[in-house]
Amino acid sequence: MGELVEIVDSLENKVSKLLHKMELLHQMNTKLKEELELAKEESKLKEDALAEWEEKYNSLKMANTMLGSNTSKTEAKLKINTLIRELDVCIAKLSD
Repeated sequence: MGELVEIVDSLENKVSKLLHKMELLHQMNTKLKEELELAKEESKLKEDALAEWEEKYNSLKMANTMLGSNTSKTEAKLKINTLIRELDVCIAKLSD
């Protein structure tokens, strides 16, 4: 009978340890999920900033091209033609 009590006590002890480990893992999981969300938000902010800088760079590049900087005149003409086509499309849509 004493051996059975020892087995039950041992089993209770092991179950208690497992429950404790499970709670610790649950807390760690929650913390990691929060860290992941923060990292995603930070990544999104950086992507937005990158897109903004790329847009500014492209605008500056186009302005330099139109001002006749050291880039080729052909590129400037192509950009102007593209802008004219875009304006034509806008005007056509407005006139419909």
